[in-house]
Amino acid sequence: MTGEQIEQQMARKGRMVAVVIAGSMLLWMAAQVVGKSLGLPGRYALLFDFAVIAALVWALVNIYQIWRARQGMQG
Repeated sequence: MTGEQIEQQMARKGRMVAVVIAGSMLLWMAAQVVGKSLGLPGRYALLFDFAVIAALVWALVNIYQIWRARQGMQG
């Protein structure tokens, strides 16, 4: 792979991470509003919370991988 292809791959991965972060936050906020309006028990809110935490941990791991890859390319 050329350096330009690797950069494009990292940029694509970065965009995916951004979509996951934004999407998970929007879904979490919507779940909070819908859950409250439907009168769902708190355990469902906790389920959504854990799902969003898992998505954010996935995003954090991928951000770290992108950062390490860029560090490796520079030096």
